[in-house]
Amino acid sequence: MKTDRPELFFHLLTIALILVSLWPVVFMLSASFKDLSQVFASPLNPFPYPPTLDNYLDVLGRFNVFRFVGNTFFIAFFVTLFKLATSILAGFAFVYYRFKGREWLFNSMLLTFFIPTTVLIMPNYLFLSKLGLLNTPYGVILPEIVDGMGIFLMRQAMRGIPKPLFETAALEGAGAMTVLRRLCLPLVRSPLIAAGIMFFINSWNEYFWPLLVLKDKSQYTLSLAMQMFISAEGGSEWGIAMAVAVVTSLPPLLLYLFFQRFILDSFMQAGLKG
Repeated sequence: MKTDRPELFFHLLTIALILVSLWPVVFMLSASFKDLSQVFASPLNPFPYPPTLDNYLDVLGRFNVFRFVGNTFFIAFFVTLFKLATSILAGFAFVYYRFKGREWLFNSMLLTFFIPTTVLIMPNYLFLSKLGLLNTPYGVILPEIVDGMGIFLMRQAMRGIPKPLFETAALEGAGAMTVLRRLCLPLVRSPLIAAGIMFFINSWNEYFWPLLVLKDKSQYTLSLAMQMFISAEGGSEWGIAMAVAVVTSLPPLLLYLFFQRFILDSFMQAGLKG
């Protein structure tokens, strides 16, 4: 029995931590189906009675949510596309090619992880101003097209490919792009999809950089539009605010659930290689 107590305590602690971490999500979903009086009268009750769809109808009627969803999807899609492209090409180059200074260049890239993003705000803003890309979605996309973490992940994934496969491909006359397309990409599919989901969700939830670049409200992403809507309501319509939060959170959540298998496969591959 003594040996079981630590394990029982660990399981109970894990369950408690899971419940605590899920409570904000439960509150958000519950409050989105409550009217204002219910939100404050029973904030700890996760079951609205009676549930109402008025908050969602208000969001769809007054919020023009589909425009903001389109703006956010456009930015997140192209940020993800460019980040994946640069990460794949750079990661492949660090694995496939042998050139002087390769390790130094890779280590220098790793140092960018330690540079605070706030340091880059002013240079990026001035650069976009010179290009005339402020107040456009392209101004949000351009500084995000290269990601050091993505390069690192792709490089580590491709390093796990056995070297004899590269040698065999070279003997058969396959060029670098053929090796990348037919050998590397199929073997790193799970890490590639996991990285893409990470890029998409991060871009979808981005708030500060679009806030600096986008001035026209018609160009706003969902995060900016949600803040604008809550401010316009004086911060008092919490049921409507939670409905907006649900609408904002739903696309990345569905994306994660749909590709969950690839994310788990990516972690398993990393564990086996480690």
